[in-house]
Amino acid sequence: MQNETPDFSLNDLTGKPHTYLGNRQVLICFVKEDCETCNTAAPVLESLHRAFGSQIEVLLIAQSGADNAVFAQRHGLSMPVLDDTPCKTAFEWDIESVPSVFWLDDAGATRAKFEGFIREDWETLADEMSRETGLPAAQIDWVSLPVWRPGCGSKHLDPAIYDKLCAEADNSPIRARRIEVASGDDVAEFMFDQGFSDGLPLVPPTPERVMRMLSGTHRDPQDLVATMPPNMGEATVEKIAINAVMAGCKPEYLPVVIAAVEAVCTDEFNIHGVTATTMGAAPVMVVNGPIREQIGMNMKLGALGAGNRANATIGRALRLVVRNVGGASTGGVERSTHGNPMKFTMCFAEWEERAPWPALHVERGFKPEDSVVTIFAMTSGPVHIVDQTSRAPDDIAGSLGHGLEGVFSPKMRNLPVDALLVICPEHLDTLMREGEYSKERLRARIQEVTAGPSTGSRSDATLGADATPDVISKFASTDYIHIVVAGSDAGKFSSAFHGWATGPVGSISVSKKIDLG
Repeated sequence: MQNETPDFSLNDLTGKPHTYLGNRQVLICFVKEDCETCNTAAPVLESLHRAFGSQIEVLLIAQSGADNAVFAQRHGLSMPVLDDTPCKTAFEWDIESVPSVFWLDDAGATRAKFEGFIREDWETLADEMSRETGLPAAQIDWVSLPVWRPGCGSKHLDPAIYDKLCAEADNSPIRARRIEVASGDDVAEFMFDQGFSDGLPLVPPTPERVMRMLSGTHRDPQDLVATMPPNMGEATVEKIAINAVMAGCKPEYLPVVIAAVEAVCTDEFNIHGVTATTMGAAPVMVVNGPIREQIGMNMKLGALGAGNRANATIGRALRLVVRNVGGASTGGVERSTHGNPMKFTMCFAEWEERAPWPALHVERGFKPEDSVVTIFAMTSGPVHIVDQTSRAPDDIAGSLGHGLEGVFSPKMRNLPVDALLVICPEHLDTLMREGEYSKERLRARIQEVTAGPSTGSRSDATLGADATPDVISKFASTDYIHIVVAGSDAGKFSSAFHGWATGPVGSISVSKKIDLG
């Protein structure tokens, strides 16, 4: 018969190794020192050892470190007490509580198995061991023992211990190269020295942290999400999870990060170009749908700034994947003239419920109930647009338009360049003061107020008497003007992000549905 339990080799309290290979009859019990039920069972186990130990080996596997010796001394144990403080054997045997008892025959098959202290189970075990060995019954005062007492949870089920054991198991889903850090090294400084960081401290991606992060998705850790330029690194779910840990994400953020990686690795978005351009472009991420509330994203006060873990770490995780998997490090492929603070992170949620318009993801063909991430390549922002005096809808719409004059340069027009306009609630209320003011009308108003001489037109002084300069709007099409709502209810300050080159020669914004399983 095949051995039903894993082999092990553990040292007793004297340092002597004891190996079990499923090849002899043995009684094994898992215990820990601070479990009252284990303390109830210990004298019974000692009696079984004294009565039948000559034919059936009795082993105690203890989880309490230095307190294992305290446990043995308390009960005068003469049987071997084996040290399983790391709880690896308890994990491999998949026990749930202590005491857990296993009576195994010489082929490794289970003859008896139970947990806790049910007096009837223990009495039956003692009787059967006596019949099996032909030895006299163990001297145990059963009447003095409780009829029933529940066990305690095995120490290995503590999340911090369990996640580490899962990560180190033979069938662990983690396959990434492991780097050993010397005990005397500062882990934070080590990660800086290795070039993993964006310039800010990182959370060490220990195996147990990566395991917890992977619990945030149903996808297999080795699924290839994308091939990440410029070095064409394989962005597997596991590698994305590692960078999400370093960024400070929670596991429930991981599906958003995965969708963002999928989006930027498309030919349309062109993350290689976005990274390499000296103009300093960076991904700007807008999240829509139910996921916003589920993971606590900020769409209101301070939505574009600091203070919200989900916003900050999701955007940072994407950037770390681009850096550490794709190889886009500053001074290498990353050649921005001035750099860009959005290269650390820029991610926020749209306040869909505050606007009378279709949300961004609905405009782009998704259902309202879908959770979606949309990525833009932007070179500057957020740039404030201040208007605290306008009271008429067309006036505030005109101010928003004038706020976009600076895209690329005020003198440049007819631009095939994206702009992302983030309208604050107070400006939105002014727009809606006389009834619905559609996005289409707002875009048209922006084009109207930004119309002027086209780039390269002669100055008025050089024009003939009857000649007039060409008048053309800021954007080549209203399709380049993207509009969302976010921010606090108080304050007449909208914001704008200015785009990089849009189209096949640059970057096209991409939306991806978030896979929530």
